[in-house]
Amino acid sequence: MKKALFTCFFLIVNVAAYSAVDSLIVRTTAGLVQGSGGDIHVFKGIPYAAPPVGNLRWKEPQPVTPWEGVRKCTVFGPNAMQMPPIPSNAYGPEILIPKEGQISEDCLYLNIWAPAQLNGKKRPVIVVIHGGGFTAGSGSIALLNGEELAKKGVVVVSINYRLGIFGFLAHPELSAESPHHVSGNYGILDQIAALKWVKENITSFGGDPDNITAQGGSAGSCSIQVMVVSPLAKGLFRRVISESGSSFKPEVTPQLKDAEQEGLTTMNKLSAHTTAEMRAIPADKLLENNPRRPPLIDGYVLPDRQINIFLQGKQNDVDLLIGYNEGDGFMEEAPLPAATFIAEAKRKFGSSADTFLRIYPAGNDEEAAQSQQHISRDLTFAWESYIWAKLQSQKGQSKVYFYYFRRGAPGQPYYGAFHGSQGAYAFHNLHKWDRPFEAWDETLSKDMSSYWVNFAATGDPNGKNLPDWPRFIAQGTKVLELGDQIKVKPLPAMPSFGFFEKDPRVALTGTKK
Repeated sequence: MKKALFTCFFLIVNVAAYSAVDSLIVRTTAGLVQGSGGDIHVFKGIPYAAPPVGNLRWKEPQPVTPWEGVRKCTVFGPNAMQMPPIPSNAYGPEILIPKEGQISEDCLYLNIWAPAQLNGKKRPVIVVIHGGGFTAGSGSIALLNGEELAKKGVVVVSINYRLGIFGFLAHPELSAESPHHVSGNYGILDQIAALKWVKENITSFGGDPDNITAQGGSAGSCSIQVMVVSPLAKGLFRRVISESGSSFKPEVTPQLKDAEQEGLTTMNKLSAHTTAEMRAIPADKLLENNPRRPPLIDGYVLPDRQINIFLQGKQNDVDLLIGYNEGDGFMEEAPLPAATFIAEAKRKFGSSADTFLRIYPAGNDEEAAQSQQHISRDLTFAWESYIWAKLQSQKGQSKVYFYYFRRGAPGQPYYGAFHGSQGAYAFHNLHKWDRPFEAWDETLSKDMSSYWVNFAATGDPNGKNLPDWPRFIAQGTKVLELGDQIKVKPLPAMPSFGFFEKDPRVALTGTKK
């Protein structure tokens, strides 16, 4: 009995004195968690919301049920429901969810990497929202591991959130049962719930709840943009790092009523008649009907189109570090041959075709194909990143820094600076990527990760021994190129923007309109 009382007393003292003795047992609002590590403490698979299963499928995230004793958090939680990862072209196992990881509806977990030595300081916090087109991805991807950034003095948190049909299905019955009369943005609500958890708990891990940066690439960045304009996320983060992802075009953000109609169609395809029947369908079966469903305008999570909220200056005013990659851009169909591309340019642009073809040359089929991919990049990733940076610099008070990433990972086959490849450099995780990296790659990665950490700490990426990165001003359009050198230059896509002027969606991409 005395031994049991002593053990209990020791545990309480140990947890209470975390900042003094660097305990691996930490108290959260739901209970005690135990991590692992030495200089960097790692906590994996901490639940931030109740499992969204059974009657909680297609419900807003609910609070975690508190637990007794100490919960061991040394293994990543399950990945959100998605198709099993299959390496393809540039996207190898390092960029996909781990093969050994479980895939489950019970997926609302987060992971923390925190410096052990606090020295009485509260550390800046980076919360990582993974990409994957809203249908794939995980906070446990190797190249997004937070340990190396934590070594530079920040607390890193990565999260999982519901994807695909589980995270973004809208339906009239689901809207009717919601207290807010909406449906469809469950994945974004998960992210908001995770940020609230971080706000409430991160002090126990040495983090500063008043200095949180939301970081994301691709769909993760698009998610963050939704939260930047959502009243539900106001005050949850102070800064944003956006890597190749934005959603200002009207056609990529559906209205609730249109998404509900798509939900009715999905229900019919599944031969279900009620939401109760839909909730009874096995998760694997639902994955068979899982087209990409983006966040939608519901009047609750997302009140209006993102661009309208920015134009009115009603966004959550936060510091912004933003950019895109040289190899961003996707083709939905085969590119046009050079002769057809040139003919279409002349038909569409008339006397301006020569100017267009200087920007996007088509001397042969290979060059024409590359130009069409560059059009996709410029008029999606570059254009939308530029608009976000421009509107924030004009309509807000917070600082903006713009980058252009163009370093292709060495080795064969060579894919260039493809979509998502910046992550390994920014997280200083090249050692987790099976490529024959050179000394310069290591230098670039070290400097990029320092820029990212400095920005999270102060809102200014500049620091000792780093090339100067000027603030972005729309009239000057100066950006930092991160490639074979680190240097300041004009935004590369500006000639494209100047050509297309007010309507950038008249491009020749070979894609369906």
